[in-house]
Order: sequence, then C-alpha cells, then structure tokens
Amino acid sequence: MTGGSGAGPLAGLRVVELAGIGPGPFAAMLLADLGAEVLRVDRPGGGNSMVAPALDVTRRGRRSVVLDLRSPGGVRAVLDLVASADVLIEGNRPGVTERLGLGPEDCWARNPRLVYGRMTGWGQEGPLATAAGHDISYIAITGALHAMGRAGEAPAVPLNLVGDFAGGSLYLVIGVLAAVIEAAESGRGQVVDAAIVDGAASLTAALHGMMAAGMWRDERGANLLDTGRPWYEVYPTADDGHMAVGPIEPQFYAQFMTLLELDPDERERADAAAWPELRERIATAFAKRTRAEWTEIFEGTDSCVAPVLSLTEAPDHPHLRARGTFTEVNGVPQPAPAPRFSRTPGAVQQPPAETGADTRQALTDWGVPDVDGLIDSGAAIQA
Repeated sequence: MTGGSGAGPLAGLRVVELAGIGPGPFAAMLLADLGAEVLRVDRPGGGNSMVAPALDVTRRGRRSVVLDLRSPGGVRAVLDLVASADVLIEGNRPGVTERLGLGPEDCWARNPRLVYGRMTGWGQEGPLATAAGHDISYIAITGALHAMGRAGEAPAVPLNLVGDFAGGSLYLVIGVLAAVIEAAESGRGQVVDAAIVDGAASLTAALHGMMAAGMWRDERGANLLDTGRPWYEVYPTADDGHMAVGPIEPQFYAQFMTLLELDPDERERADAAAWPELRERIATAFAKRTRAEWTEIFEGTDSCVAPVLSLTEAPDHPHLRARGTFTEVNGVPQPAPAPRFSRTPGAVQQPPAETGADTRQALTDWGVPDVDGLIDSGAAIQA
C-alpha cells in the first residue's frame, strides 16, 4: 500500500472512486471510514448525488475532484491518479470505462498492481448485463424478494438495504480487500466483479440450506423467520407503537410469555393449528400497554423483545448511545464507522465534500502533473 491518511486499519490504502450513486459511494464511504484515502472523481455538472452533497452521508470521508472524462486531459489525469493508487472502483454499465480509455487494461498499463472494483446490478456478463435496473429488480430474480412478506399477501418491498448495500456494497468491499491482499503476494491486480444479483443470492445461502433440510417452505409467511410463527412477529401497542418479538429458544419463549402474563405452554408452540389463537392472545396482550411500558418490562431480559424505533429515535436508544453507534457530523446525525477495532479504530475522516472542492489540492497531492493546465483547459474543474 502507498501513501494514505487518517486513522483506521486501512490507513495507507489509496482508492480512486469514479463517482456514481447508491452502492458504489457507500462502499467508498466504508473504505474511508476504515482509514483508506479515497479520492472521489466527480463529473462536470454533478449528477452523482441524490441529495445535496453536503448532506449526503455516503460522500463522507473523502475529497472530491471534478474531471471531464470525455476529454483526453481528464482521462490522463485519472490514469495519473491510478499510477499511485491501490484500488479503483467504478459503477458504470459494462464497457463504459473501456470506451473512455479507463478500463482495466488501460489502468494496468500504468499500475499492474491495481485492484479494479466494478459495482453493477447484473454483473459484467449475462443476458441482462447492459440493462438498467434497481435494487428491487435484483432481489426479485434471486428469490430474496419472494421470501419477504406475510402469508396470502404480495411480497413486501424492503428498503434497498438488501440488494444495493448488503448484496452490493459489502460484497464489493470484501472483494476489493481480498484482492488487495492477493496483489501484495502476486504483484498483480485483478477485476472484482461485484454484481448485486450475486451478492443478494449469496445472502440467501442459509435459506437454501434450510430448504434442503426440509426446514423452510418456499412461500411467504410460512416459516420461522418470516412471521410464519407467532413468536417471530411485530405487534402493535396501545399507543400505536410496535414491539419486535423473537424468542425462538424455549427458555427465551418461556420468559417472554411469563412477562406478557400468558401461559408459556410449549405444547401450544408445537401445534400449528393453535398458532392463530396464540397470535391473537399475544396481540391482545401487547395492545394493553404502550411501547414505553413494554420496553421497560422487557429491556435487558432474555425475551428477545425490542421496541421498533424510527430512524430519528434510534440514535437516542440508551444502548446505541452508550456504544456511540451513531455520531453527528456538521449537525447531521448518522451511523458511526463500523465495525470496531481495538488498536486501529476507524473514524469519519471529514464531512461530505462539495463537488470539486478539492480538485487543485488533491490532484497536486496525488502527483498529477500540470494541474493548472488541466484546470485552464476545462479537463479539471475547481469549485
């Protein structure tokens, strides 16, 4: 690894990010949180953020330069950045960076050790490789979306945490770091093809194992972890709040039912015919008290019951507050870097940068020649 700045176990790792939206920037944020020096290459005119850059939490931790990748000067500048980088990540459709002159072979000509991370929905090949898509499309064809929801209802559309960020960003980061370790031994970089369909399918591994064992039915709301059991469910409270319930193990279930002031009869759990009535009794019990009252009853027990908090409520939960799970940067509440490290903790290196705010200084710091000439020609733009 070369250069680098900031705290964290990845200090010294240099990453060039060809800016996109969604899973690519989130992966870059994770690398920056862990100490990598990530330089974001934005396009002229913006278009790479769904919200104002200063409020886009996924842009935190790195500087921003603007380069016109349709100009020879802009392409040369990226290749100059690549020469001293360990990783490049991009989220274009297959073939786009090759047409720009920034494909893997172009980059390896300048730096054969470069790890080239590609973030797409469908992957680099296959019948759908060049088609548009979004999180919901990718989880639909992998079986993940079909499995989510209640019996007799349409699939429940989740947030794009399952596809974009879990199946996409996290697998890109895992792949990039694995390839960096391998490159340290071989001296050669490689392409990391992080397709959201592959990652989302990988996330269903346990379900496929349970189906093979006869422990999971390929239908919604009929299984242990999909509201098919009354003891793995969400119940409304007297004040229209909700409590999440998950006491799977017998000893946890017994405590749960006792605190709910119901009979913890294990025979009832074994009889599927009794579950509708059991579900109704649990729901009736929860409806007698508020969310706060139930939280006080269950907090700290082994009942596996937790209040369902909103995004604005979550940072104030006592446990999350004690751990510092959330932080605040420039007045914007947001999740803190994860996971934790005992010797080399990660940190939010800096708040989200305005597009092109660091063009001149960052290009200079990375050793790109004739930065003023690039700016004068319009190949680079200093905000």
